[in-house]
Amino acid sequence: MTGHFVPQRRPSWAAFVIAAGLAALAAVMLWDATLLKQDGGYGGVGPADVPRLIAIGLLVLSAATVYAGIRGNVPRAPRQEPAPVLWMLGGLVAQLVLLHPAGFAIASGLLFGFTARAMGKKPLWLTCGVGFLMALVVYGIFDRLLKLDLPAGPIERLIFGG
Repeated sequence: MTGHFVPQRRPSWAAFVIAAGLAALAAVMLWDATLLKQDGGYGGVGPADVPRLIAIGLLVLSAATVYAGIRGNVPRAPRQEPAPVLWMLGGLVAQLVLLHPAGFAIASGLLFGFTARAMGKKPLWLTCGVGFLMALVVYGIFDRLLKLDLPAGPIERLIFGG
């Protein structure tokens, strides 16, 4: 006896739950694809083909996850940190609350800044400013080029007139 202990691999039940979720999502996509009108025309490709391909890919991933779970070859989950999740939730709440009163650019800039903070980027004022500028550009594209309405606040009305 050399004293070496070889740990026995155990099935990973979390992998089985994930595989079941993937299979359920694939089943819903396949069912939904049967409800789409499938007249492929000359090329033979119709609107139900892409959802079917994605569902087949999900089924393959589900089977691979089951295989990895049986072998016990699943990486250990890292320790969860609540702070990043709370920063992102705070950004989403801020966007929901401020979207109509303050406008798209301010609300989306805060969401961007809070999410960047959750990912470890500092300082918050800089990431919110970058998010605000990017959201202002997106608002301009939607308003001027695409002629689609996003919630306008005082800054959007000042710059774009509406």
